[in-house]
Amino acid sequence: MTAQEDDPRRRAAAQHAVTEHLRLTAAGRTDEWVKLFAPDGVLEFPYAPAGVPRRLTGRDALLAHMRTFPETFDVDFVDLVFHQAVDPGLVIAEFRATGTARPTGKPYEQTCVSVVRTDADGLITHYSDYWNPLVAVEALTPDETPADPDDGGAFDG
Repeated sequence: MTAQEDDPRRRAAAQHAVTEHLRLTAAGRTDEWVKLFAPDGVLEFPYAPAGVPRRLTGRDALLAHMRTFPETFDVDFVDLVFHQAVDPGLVIAEFRATGTARPTGKPYEQTCVSVVRTDADGLITHYSDYWNPLVAVEALTPDETPADPDDGGAFDG
């Protein structure tokens, strides 16, 4: 094992960054949340629907995109599980979002897997967020309107 592989403090810092990401996102505290990222940090949504950016780079872009999240979703993140990686700065997290889409009042139940890289200071350098966009579109679509999976709905950053 190399020194990098055997660094429990770095692993704990990386997992803490993800835990704080979920806590601050759920609390709507985006100004604090963005400070978890390195200044040039990247947030990717590989399965984002049309109208939602797939990649954001830098704190200003992250903050601009996530600022409307508290108005869009009232969620808790539960059942967090970390899957150990060899690199202590890499976190693979599995969790669920459970709550409500605020514009429609409809339930929002989402399963997520996140792959997160952190630097030596525990700041997020790259966050890939894997979630099902159809769940978000359905939750944000009023009952009288058919859901269009190519429309990002109210969460189009």
